[in-house]
Amino acid sequence: MDSEPGLRALVDCFARGSIVPYKASDYARLLHESFRPRLRSLRRDPAVSPRVRRGAMAALVEGGGGDALDDRDRAAVERLIQVKTPDEVPTLPSPVLSGWWMAVPGASYEGVFKALGLHDRRPVTVSAGVEAAESQAIRVAGPDGADRSVGRAFVTPELDGWRLVFGPFDQLVDEPWDGMIETVKRVSVHCGQGQYFFLDDAGGSDVWIVAENGRVIRQYAAESSPEWEGDPLPWETLAVDDPDFDPEYDEAAPNAGTAGARSACEYLSVDPDEVGPDTEVRGHGWLAVTAPGVGHGAFPGTLRI
Repeated sequence: MDSEPGLRALVDCFARGSIVPYKASDYARLLHESFRPRLRSLRRDPAVSPRVRRGAMAALVEGGGGDALDDRDRAAVERLIQVKTPDEVPTLPSPVLSGWWMAVPGASYEGVFKALGLHDRRPVTVSAGVEAAESQAIRVAGPDGADRSVGRAFVTPELDGWRLVFGPFDQLVDEPWDGMIETVKRVSVHCGQGQYFFLDDAGGSDVWIVAENGRVIRQYAAESSPEWEGDPLPWETLAVDDPDFDPEYDEAAPNAGTAGARSACEYLSVDPDEVGPDTEVRGHGWLAVTAPGVGHGAFPGTLRI
């Protein structure tokens, strides 16, 4: 099965570009350990065609992720990311129906990696970062031999002065509610400010939280008791001041606002749905994993830069 003809057939499949039989991916992952030395050799063999060398690289990444590449190829990938980043028009996951994300100031975003327990960060384009953050977590053996769940988080480039964080909710945000609050507070300790947004139209959830230097200053959680906590922020319209509010029939707490997460994010930082050609972008994104010692090679499949 792991013969030279089998390796050549695998390389040929990946050399075709986007038309890759789905079984080829399974084959690349199953035989990665035995094929990796030969695939790396093909990458450096001047006697083979550029097409074969490209196929060997694609098979390496499919089988073992970016960690399967040697230093030379990893450096080439990083250069490609640097070339593509300035001209990339960012498109972020839409919160339509459901979604969650965090926002931190661009000037102090470095603290988010420690606050959320993120490891082995690497430069990444927005398209590849979004794809990775939306993929499923994997199960790997922990230091004690027991299985643990590990995912990937994407920290965006600076967008209009803010960095957004996307990834698997169960890997990055503690539950239940008290744990969620503590996560946002911890991020604000490391970054100066932390913002959290969560939407689930089917479940009726609508949450936004703002914390500064370890203290929550404002939060809204639909259908909670109370829904509103903290003093209203300067940009907010209070419920009692809303044109549709009728004091004869309606009730509202003195600090109740009117903005859910979909509108609050626009005032507080960045609305993911509005990110596009007119967004001021600085720097590049980062892809990180949620546990130490795992690396990016543990995640199967390729990411399109």
